[in-house]
Amino acid sequence: MPNKFEEIKAAKHPLDIYPDIVRYASAGPEGWRTITDDDKERLKWFGVFFRKPTPGHFMMRIRMPGGLATAAQLRELAAITRDYGREVIDVTTRQQVQLRWMTIADVPDILDRLHRIGLSSMQTGLDNSRNVVGCPLAGLTPHELFDATSQVQRYHDLLLADRVYANLPRKFNVSITGCLENCSNTETQDIGLTPARREIGEEVVAGFNVRVGGKMGSGGMVAGWSLDAFVPLQEGGDLCAEITRLFALHGPRETRSRARLHFLIEDWGLERFRAELETLRARPLQPAGHDVRRSHKTDHLGLTQQKSPCTYAAGLCIPVGRSNAAQFDALARLAEEYGSGELRFTIDQNVLIVNVPDRHLPDLLAEPLLAELRPDPSPYQRGTVSCIGVDYCNLALAETKGAAREVVGHLESAVPAADARPITLNWSGCPAACGNHQASDIGFLGGKARIGGRVVETFDVFVGGRTGTDPRPGRRVLENIPASEIAAVSEQLVRAHARGVDLFEAAATVAARRALPAGGDHGVEAAG
Repeated sequence: MPNKFEEIKAAKHPLDIYPDIVRYASAGPEGWRTITDDDKERLKWFGVFFRKPTPGHFMMRIRMPGGLATAAQLRELAAITRDYGREVIDVTTRQQVQLRWMTIADVPDILDRLHRIGLSSMQTGLDNSRNVVGCPLAGLTPHELFDATSQVQRYHDLLLADRVYANLPRKFNVSITGCLENCSNTETQDIGLTPARREIGEEVVAGFNVRVGGKMGSGGMVAGWSLDAFVPLQEGGDLCAEITRLFALHGPRETRSRARLHFLIEDWGLERFRAELETLRARPLQPAGHDVRRSHKTDHLGLTQQKSPCTYAAGLCIPVGRSNAAQFDALARLAEEYGSGELRFTIDQNVLIVNVPDRHLPDLLAEPLLAELRPDPSPYQRGTVSCIGVDYCNLALAETKGAAREVVGHLESAVPAADARPITLNWSGCPAACGNHQASDIGFLGGKARIGGRVVETFDVFVGGRTGTDPRPGRRVLENIPASEIAAVSEQLVRAHARGVDLFEAAATVAARRALPAGGDHGVEAAG
């Protein structure tokens, strides 16, 4: 029995909705009232998202393969949101941006303007392969086996050229990287390609080892399985397309909660999955090569010396990923004035100005924008990632960006940076886990609960999560902490972490102090 979304796609392919977009737009700003519920879903294939918290207005999500962008593109994005929105720009955990407050009447012109600057919003929502992530310093960092940009772009181009990739059973996430420093959360993707070497014949070949079936979201974080496969560098993008096609052909479509690649592999087993893939590609796969990654993970913030002598990247922290048109204009100017006019976004919702000669660093660091987007943020600001939250998201149960800002401010005043250790604090407003809360030292999952007869926003707390060469999901240790108390709880955990106390032990202490069982019933009733 097909689910609702399969019926929507069968009735009309979502890529055929553009004439309807024009028709809805022709009715002016109030044209949104005539959009059918089915077409609201199809609009997501064009990167246009109706937001219940802002009736009559839409969010648009823009693809940026590997997080690469130019100053000209940032300047036009700023102009678009200034012309049609309210100048709000959000940087996401997939190295792309979201523009807000557009009306349906604006959409055709926005799509045209994006096309003219070499950007696309296509296939950024629902059942397709989302923005391809990779190392934001690809081709520039000395800490890479190779530059994987060509394969990120190859897969991106294949996705947008073939309609089969626009009708997957469910969303699909891919990471392709040559970075040695684990900066792309590769293990939690449907496909994760990481740098490796393998002897083929008498030659040592550089390429990728392959993981499949990772995921975030409902059901929790799962690290993908090793496919025990290696492909040379120049075949990486094509292999990802072949795996995506296999998922399109055979992925489960009956139940949305089991429609991810993870469940196809779980049903088939890795041996059959690999055999089916080899049949599809009509050639065998090499066994996995030697994983050359290092054990640590980097965020590329601060000043990083590039491969080229006397050249640097300046990684700037965008607090909780929330930016605006003025900042994007300023970033564009700084990239042109001090660098090569190129910028890179990260999975941690930050931005890098690249190719900066060392002689320009003093002037760049003195720019007023760098007081807002700091290259040297506090350890708490540096480690914070947040999803959108209830302000703009249809699914969120709690306000995350404001809560994250409050906690950062509290920690900065309560726990001196000199006493702190590096720490990551990720916030998700619902189980969809867009904030990757289970991939961080401390993760927060928003919810609602009835406490004292009143429904309030709450957070469950997870600790011990990480990606990289030894991935593991964070475990829930505290439940239904009222949002009003989350800063105090965070302080207790961070203080313990700064003293070298294991976070699981610290959470048990916090629970005992609150006279509540860790990971258990807190005497409150979950709402809704």
